[in-house]
Amino acid sequence: MGYTQESFAKEIGIAKTTYSSYEQGYRNPTVQTAKKMAKILQVPWTIFFDEEVLETYDF
Repeated sequence: MGYTQESFAKEIGIAKTTYSSYEQGYRNPTVQTAKKMAKILQVPWTIFFDEEVLETYDF
């Protein structure tokens, strides 16, 4: 896909630091943000809220 943290965050309309906190597990995205990320990544939006599934996907 070729995204950096900064470019992906910009694409979904959030700050890079916010996106980084999602990746590090410090915060969870809102449903709206999860749906935006899922659309780009072509995955179900619910994966961002299910620990078991997160371990299955390699972003």
